[in-house]
Amino acid sequence: MKQPKWVDLISASFNKGKSVLMDAAVSGNPDCVELLIEHGASPNLASLTGNLPIHHAAYEGHYIVLKILISSGQSPVHSAADGGHAHCLQLLIDRYFDVNALLDQTISDNYSDMHRSALYFAFSNVNVTCTEMLLNNAGSKPDLDPLHCLLVAVRAGRYEIVRILLASQADVNCYFTEVNDTVFPTALQYCLRDEKMMRLLLNKGYDVDECFHFCVMGRDNLTNQWTNLIAPHLKCFFGRSEMLASSKYFCIIV
Repeated sequence: MKQPKWVDLISASFNKGKSVLMDAAVSGNPDCVELLIEHGASPNLASLTGNLPIHHAAYEGHYIVLKILISSGQSPVHSAADGGHAHCLQLLIDRYFDVNALLDQTISDNYSDMHRSALYFAFSNVNVTCTEMLLNNAGSKPDLDPLHCLLVAVRAGRYEIVRILLASQADVNCYFTEVNDTVFPTALQYCLRDEKMMRLLLNKGYDVDECFHFCVMGRDNLTNQWTNLIAPHLKCFFGRSEMLASSKYFCIIV
């Protein structure tokens, strides 16, 4: 289907390579700037002189427009982590770029997993070097994304990255509630058939009580979510503190 003409105009460059967004930034109209960004205008499109809209907003003293543009782009830290270029990432860290800056919501919404942090880019590419660099050298926070980095690494069976995240105080008892409201910390759901991964989580403080809590309360107190999510993997002898996981006693694995 052919795109409407205004879509091309948003991305077009005019006098001296200036975009519509750049002109809006120069004029200092925050409503126009927000509207253009919402409809796909890139804040990272430079003019022929190498200036971005954010440079013009700062030069003209448009404070509100500057705030909008600061939060609307993808920082070079994200780009370096996504590309897996450790030397570039280290340079940005050395120059004090914010490693905990988050993608703007309008950009994050384009990703099915809603990721927003540079750390997510690094570990999802299975780049151990960049992951360690962000966590150990630059102080990246491991729990900034809606779908926590730890949960993704556990589900993918990335033991080394899981160890790195746990060593950096990632929340082992985190929940992912964007899709469903779980009845106990989400990580266990992703490693029910992986004893090695389960031991990693348990040794770092996974809240085992949440698992047995439902077992001793009886059938009437179990939620539909528990039944739907766990029934294929765990069998519970209701009224007793015993569980089976993959033909093994769950309490023994714990």
